[in-house]
Amino acid sequence: MGNSEFLKLRNSFFGGKKILVTGASGYLANNLIGQLADEDCSIVRLSRREFPKSVANRKAKIEDIQGDICDPMLWHDLLRKVDVVYHLAAQTSVYVAEDDPEADWRINVLPMLNILQACRKNHYRPMIVFAGTVTEAGIPPRLPVNEQQCDMPVTVYDLHKLWAEQYLRHYVRLGIVSGCVLRLANVYGPGPKSSSADRGIINLMMLRAISGKELTVYGTGEFIRDYVYIDDVVEAFLRASIYVEKVNGRYFVIGSGKGTTIVEAINMVADRVAARTSKRVDVRHIDPPDGLSVIESRNFIADTNSYNVATGWLAAYSLVDGIDKTLDAVFNTVN
Repeated sequence: MGNSEFLKLRNSFFGGKKILVTGASGYLANNLIGQLADEDCSIVRLSRREFPKSVANRKAKIEDIQGDICDPMLWHDLLRKVDVVYHLAAQTSVYVAEDDPEADWRINVLPMLNILQACRKNHYRPMIVFAGTVTEAGIPPRLPVNEQQCDMPVTVYDLHKLWAEQYLRHYVRLGIVSGCVLRLANVYGPGPKSSSADRGIINLMMLRAISGKELTVYGTGEFIRDYVYIDDVVEAFLRASIYVEKVNGRYFVIGSGKGTTIVEAINMVADRVAARTSKRVDVRHIDPPDGLSVIESRNFIADTNSYNVATGWLAAYSLVDGIDKTLDAVFNTVN
């Protein structure tokens, strides 16, 4: 299916729909809402923080609600007549989760259970698309990684993300809601800065390079990552809700399908920024800090064939193209 055909399908599906986006002030949600705002739909943005102004005067009707996702009473009215829920609210730091597992559970597990229980008690039946993480599977024994990989989380954060995913899939099996999970690889691209210092490393390195600061790599930097551009991720979420019958009750690995070592990616950032500023910042190798999570010592490449078969989705952007598009956005903002 070409872009024009998918655009028609997208317009047809979202027209008249009521959509709830949790974590609406966050990075992924902000980009997703930016796309949905051009549809003839109603969007409820839920966040504890201030809302971005970027969707003012667009086609969609926007309603902003500030609320605590941990409050079970919030959901009973909020979910009424909602067709699609994009549950993106999360605590995203592996290290914060290790320091305070109970607080992490309250943010990353309890709200999912509250949503599902509100649906059960009130007979709501939205489509719920949940943002998971590829690290739920733990340290992959082989590459690339698909949905057949056994889940063996090695951090509290990944354990809790898996619990939330399992709650959703259980309630789907019971017929209470429909839904699916998109397990995301390393996402980068334009948008608000991540609230977690250990997330969005490519974006952070771009900002450092633009500022003329050196870039640092832990050790040799030879671990492999799969960097997937934000626009590709947003399209994956849109397709999940459109192709509900094909994705219902399942989880999918979402990435570019291309592996790049950390040191290669950071040098690529330095090169692409230098092409615009005529000054290449240094890339320095440093010793890893004490207390570095075991999940950092992983290699990962996504096998996205299952999601392609179900929805027709494929990542469109190479890493170099995605970096260039992100730099376009940054320099356009500055200028």
